[in-house]
Formats: sequence, C-alpha cells, structure tokens
Amino acid sequence: MKPTSTKALLASVALLGVFSTTQVLAQKDTTDLNPGGNNLVKVSVTAPFVNNYSFQYERAIGRKISAAVTLHFMPKSNLPFKEDIKELIDNDDTWENVKNLKTGNFSIAPEIRFYFGKGVFRGFYLAPFVKYATYSAAMPYTFDVSVDIPTTPVTTITRKETIDLDGNISTYTGGLQIGAQWKLSKLVYLDWWIIGPNYGTSKGHIDGKKTLNSDEQQALREQLKDLDDLPLVKTSYTVDGNGAKVDFDGPWAGLRGGINIGFRF
Repeated sequence: MKPTSTKALLASVALLGVFSTTQVLAQKDTTDLNPGGNNLVKVSVTAPFVNNYSFQYERAIGRKISAAVTLHFMPKSNLPFKEDIKELIDNDDTWENVKNLKTGNFSIAPEIRFYFGKGVFRGFYLAPFVKYATYSAAMPYTFDVSVDIPTTPVTTITRKETIDLDGNISTYTGGLQIGAQWKLSKLVYLDWWIIGPNYGTSKGHIDGKKTLNSDEQQALREQLKDLDDLPLVKTSYTVDGNGAKVDFDGPWAGLRGGINIGFRF
C-alpha cells in the first residue's frame, strides 16, 4: 500500500490533537505521575496471526487518565476470514468474485483512557476513540457475456471475460474501547483490548480499464448488480467502452480487539 498525502495529513492532525490534549491536562498536575515512567510503547502479539501489524503509544496525563494513539497496517494480501465473510454473502456469483479479492489497510486511532484501578496503566479501563482507515482493494472481476448467433434456431454462445478492478475505500468511525491492563514486571505490561465497537461512514471506489463492446458493457452492468449483496456498504457503478467504475458509500462498522505487550519508560 502506498502512503498518500491525505494519510500523512490526517496522521499529523490526529497526533497533534492527542499531544495537545496531553499538554493541557498535564498542566493541572506537574508532578511525576509514575516513578517508573509516564510512557508505554506497545505492540500487538495477536495481529500478526492475520497478517496485521499494530503499534500503540500511551502517555499518562493524570492519576487515572492517559492519552494514546494506535497505528495499524496490513500489507495487501488475500482476504482474511473467508469462510466468515462467505456466510454474509447470499449470492454465489458475488462470492466467486469477492473470494479473489486482495486487500490491505492503514489506520490511525487516537483515544483517551479512563482507568478504574489503583492508578494509570493499571486495571480495567474505558477509552473513547476516533479512527481513520483506508482500505486498498484489487480483484479480477469475471463476468459472462452471452451473444446470440443468427442461426435457425438461434444459437447463444456464452464466454467469460475478466476486468481487473483496483481502488481504495476510506472510513471514519468513532467508538469505545473496553479493556484491561496489567503490570507483568517493573517495565513490562499486558494490555487486553477486550472489545472496541466503532461505527461511522465510508466512501471510495474501485475501477478498471478494458475495451468493451456493447454486449460486454451490458453484461458487465447486469452482473455488477451482484455487488449490492455486499454487507454494510452501498454501491453504484458506471460502465462504458473504456471500462468500469464502482463507487462505495454508506455506513461502516468495525470491532477492535487483541492482546498487546507494552514497555514502560
């Protein structure tokens, strides 16, 4: 996945927001909050099992409050959890195309944590967060083209054509992370993201270039209707003699979870 100026700008804005909040809240208590250090850097130990990588920086800004920002990315690869996704798609033709999808993603999620244990970094917590994510997608889309041959009786010949579709979808969501964090040693912590539901909006498109005659255009239009069976997102499409474009728009839902190991300094 190639970085873009949009990602860099959003990342800068999010980081600035988190650390600006940190400075404002920290001014209320300038004493050292934790003799062992006010910072944690963490890495997910569960994300690599699904070809994901997640890192978090957390800083104490109060006796039981911290600010954190999470960076997450997944290199473009085959669709994970195929069998689970298959259960959400009723149309077999849609699944035959979606199963060949290759996708990757990048996200940034700032949050504020409120601990309910003895102090910051320890015990059960609630963490409202916002998240920006961009998902890349590429797939060979196969469609059937039927042509009538003027014989007696009329003979219909069906052949398969493929157009390579590629593009991105951006999402903006907000949610609440429920979790717990434990001190394993003086400098090592375990952070369990129990569940983090989030909800928001999505927008993006995929497109492909291919010279299409009138029969191929009509066949592709008809079969792109199958994408209406995709969960959550709404789709619209345009097809002409130069290829096709599919626009995605609508609500977006997600769920955060996992186990992280943190190092304090």
